[in-house]
Amino acid sequence: MSNAHWSTQAPVAHPLGIEVSGVTAWLIRAIPDAKAPFSFRLIAGGRSNLTYLVQDAADQRYVLRRPPLGSVLATAHDMGREYRIIDALADTDVPVAPAVAMCDDATVNDAPFYIMKYVEGPVLATRTDALAYPEADRRTASSTLMDVLGRIHAVQIDEVGLGTLGRRENYLLRQLARWQQQYEKSKSVDIPVLDEVFRRLAASVPEQTHTGLVHGDFRLGNMILGPGGTINAVLDWELSTLGDVLADVGWLMSSWIETGEESRSPLTAASTAPGFASRREMAEAYAGATGRDLTLLPYYLAFSYWRSACIGTGVVARYRAAAMAADDFDVDQHARTIVETAQRALTALEGGLL
Repeated sequence: MSNAHWSTQAPVAHPLGIEVSGVTAWLIRAIPDAKAPFSFRLIAGGRSNLTYLVQDAADQRYVLRRPPLGSVLATAHDMGREYRIIDALADTDVPVAPAVAMCDDATVNDAPFYIMKYVEGPVLATRTDALAYPEADRRTASSTLMDVLGRIHAVQIDEVGLGTLGRRENYLLRQLARWQQQYEKSKSVDIPVLDEVFRRLAASVPEQTHTGLVHGDFRLGNMILGPGGTINAVLDWELSTLGDVLADVGWLMSSWIETGEESRSPLTAASTAPGFASRREMAEAYAGATGRDLTLLPYYLAFSYWRSACIGTGVVARYRAAAMAADDFDVDQHARTIVETAQRALTALEGGLL
């Protein structure tokens, strides 16, 4: 995704993942003011659910989200669940793209999908994106990010109708089991360092002291920014659930590469651009905003690196099976990144990286 707006591929008559006739008929029924014909463009940048820009004959813009192509873990790509979350957050102080309509009839487009409104603003997925965003606003964006994360964790889940989204207790134990299962199902070779991290994490799970809505993929690349370091919308709620909110803090820290650090990704992280806060400063901002003790943050950081590596095995497996609608993904490079990420988890367990 680019800095100016969500980056898209050129429109095509029959985009992969869109059954044009079926989706068009459904859109006309579901959105009364939408005007056919529609154009569909794949929004670049996603490595999981597929996201498309939909534009109608009156230049109204929407976003369509659907699962990746092929066989995937159903619980990781539950479109109705993701739609339910953003719809429930509409009247809270958490910025989200407004939900429009949900299609749970898989015969329309081979899989369930939903529509949300298009939100203007830059998405800082890479350092190049960030360098095009005013440097003076990057420090503000850092603190705003932690403020928004605190707002997510303060959502009264029962009041907004998300109290039954999932089990609240034993979040880390459930996550360890879930992603270890994904790793076992997806791996093409054994990764000893990933197995070692799993053993150490499972042997020292901290007590869950702060329970609430967990975004699950809270990072700079999942934000649509506004002017002055504001955030217009938080994207990609597909991994959200209830549980230990400190896992979100660890996840954000794991993706937050500082200026001068070696990136573990083929794309240089946006946070390496001058002006953004350090990981330590980000953690301090969250602690100051919420009053929460982050003494055990090294565990959550290590857990996040391990989880990222497990997710990576699934992404690599889907690309190898041609289940994702893109051809610019370096499978071998990402396979190497999985091992490097697991090694970073070991460093975090020993108190490094913060």
